[in-house]
Amino acid sequence: MTEIIKRKLSESKAARWTALLIVSFTMMCGYFITDVISPLEDLLMRNHDWTSTEYGFFSGAYGWFNVIFFMLILGGIILDKMGVRFTGLMACCLMVTGALIKAYAISGFFPVGGDTIAGYKLQVVVAGLGFATFGMGVEIAGITVSKIIVKWFTGHELALAMGLQVALARIGTACALFFSLPLANYFHSVSTPVWLGALMLCIGTISFLVYRVMDKKLDASEEIIPGSEPEEGFKLSDIKMIVTNKGFWLIAILCVLFYSGVFPFLKFATKLMIYKYGVAENLAGTIPGLLPFGTILLTPLFGSLYDRIGKGATLMLIGSIMLTVVHILFALPLLNEWWFATSVMIVLGIAFSLVPSAMWPSVAKIIPQKQLGTAFSLIFYVQNWGLMGVPMLIGWIIDRYARLPGETLAYDYTIPMSVFALFGVLAILFSFLLRAEDKKKSYGLERPNIRK
Repeated sequence: MTEIIKRKLSESKAARWTALLIVSFTMMCGYFITDVISPLEDLLMRNHDWTSTEYGFFSGAYGWFNVIFFMLILGGIILDKMGVRFTGLMACCLMVTGALIKAYAISGFFPVGGDTIAGYKLQVVVAGLGFATFGMGVEIAGITVSKIIVKWFTGHELALAMGLQVALARIGTACALFFSLPLANYFHSVSTPVWLGALMLCIGTISFLVYRVMDKKLDASEEIIPGSEPEEGFKLSDIKMIVTNKGFWLIAILCVLFYSGVFPFLKFATKLMIYKYGVAENLAGTIPGLLPFGTILLTPLFGSLYDRIGKGATLMLIGSIMLTVVHILFALPLLNEWWFATSVMIVLGIAFSLVPSAMWPSVAKIIPQKQLGTAFSLIFYVQNWGLMGVPMLIGWIIDRYARLPGETLAYDYTIPMSVFALFGVLAILFSFLLRAEDKKKSYGLERPNIRK
């Protein structure tokens, strides 16, 4: 028999929802920085002479340290060994440091010259290093917050809590897409919204310090049920148990495929609105901004649905189908009107709510809690291959196959959007495989989360 722990503090609804609100605010600040430059691609090309390939290189820098140096996996091991308080604060410090480097690199303080590294401008490389440092911090923060939610909400409204955390984080994404370009134009500086994001992250770090106090009280309130045996802590050998689990790999691959069709797309979506759908530059970020705003309402709704009636694997399948349809519609040369782009983006927002609301709670059904930090980090590691490689691929495709010849900038986005649609098709395939594995192993992905 394993150790059974009852955490008295988490039985308090007010306490667990307060804890969720605090850590969600920290993640919201992080997500603002993640997408703050997404609407600025055209400004960087005109004001700093960046190419789409360089912009894709910079956007892909997000995953450099996580993928190449395995820092995300190391972060997961640190999380399971050192706990959420230490790991969360470490992640916050990395986020702030990376944001400051990123802001400095694209500001007027950075000396602009002809220096290049591996064919890329020095400014692009330094900005990329800042984004890579930030990416390491925000991804470790993400797995830490996921484990925090499992810690407080197991046996309660787990999927709803995860959905609300995602929804609040998406407010940061929406604010970046809505306000980044107007702020840069108003202050005549591409770096202004990035400096603002760095300030927000400082406030988010202070917020996490408040959570550390609550977490310490939660641990102090633990009560071990008599007659149970102590559960062993995390061991490095547990990694083997995770990576030999077929269900883990199916959900990890589904994750990278689905998110490769969303987050890298947002990096190029503002420019798509300008050149394909004729949206005015200052308003172009508002249509992609609808996507995260839609998730604010729908992700908690779908999470609550999963908590009460189950059908998690089915929700992931439906979301993958919707993702594929959206990118096919964006690829087709028809109805190049702003209202059509808006309608399609709303559908993508629904898909973007369905899959995360079911995916992250499902991980806790496949992997034991003591291994969750490492499991989340491994999934995020796989996901970072997509977040690193896909923007670089799309930027290269746009420069070589989408830009039309002539002095005036013009683009045909059929090929780039077809690549995004392919990710959706593969996500559908792995959704079916995950459903089949759930039936075989009885993980409970189709069952409700709330215990009666």
